[in-house]
Amino acid sequence: MMARAEHKAGPDLREACLAEALVIISNAGVEKLSIREVARRIGVSHQAPYRHFASRNHLLAEIVRRAFADFAQALRGPAPTDDPAADALAMGFAYVQFAFAEPLKYRLMFGGTLPDPVDHPDMMQGARDAFDVLRNSLIRLYSARGQQPDRETIDREALFAWSSLHGVVSLMRTDAIGTLDLAPSARADFVAHALRQVGTALGINTSGQEPHRGSS
Repeated sequence: MMARAEHKAGPDLREACLAEALVIISNAGVEKLSIREVARRIGVSHQAPYRHFASRNHLLAEIVRRAFADFAQALRGPAPTDDPAADALAMGFAYVQFAFAEPLKYRLMFGGTLPDPVDHPDMMQGARDAFDVLRNSLIRLYSARGQQPDRETIDREALFAWSSLHGVVSLMRTDAIGTLDLAPSARADFVAHALRQVGTALGINTSGQEPHRGSS
């Protein structure tokens, strides 16, 4: 449970609203988020937050946009190496690591109903930016093999990789695999093996590869 955010009004009002909104979501769930409650908790008038957020959904959309921006940055990691396959594997580990290091942000991005994308284009641009990191990684992999697949093929492969990574995270978050009486080594190597299998399905040689960019 997150402690109450420490902040002040005035020039920092916008950031104060965002910080307190995250506390409310963490402690009580996104359904309890309201402009009125944010204002009450930071000690300003009920109308003050509207200087920066036209509605509760605008506040939530900015939180989600920032979550996607942080997610995209985590996927990018340090500068690429000269090994596209190893970089792709490292990015897969970065995906899983972000999900567990930032569970609230991950849940907001993928675990609930987002504000209407039509009304919040900046939020959805954040999602596209994150997806582009994965898409560009695949383009780099194909280019290293002297291939230039069309956009449709790249998008299909990127969606396959993304959905596979999300599945890995979902299993681990619910600890569903803990009920399957698995061999200890199989459970310990689950993430690495799953990522290598995704790579194999994409035609990437990940045999013997280990993550090397900001992973443990």
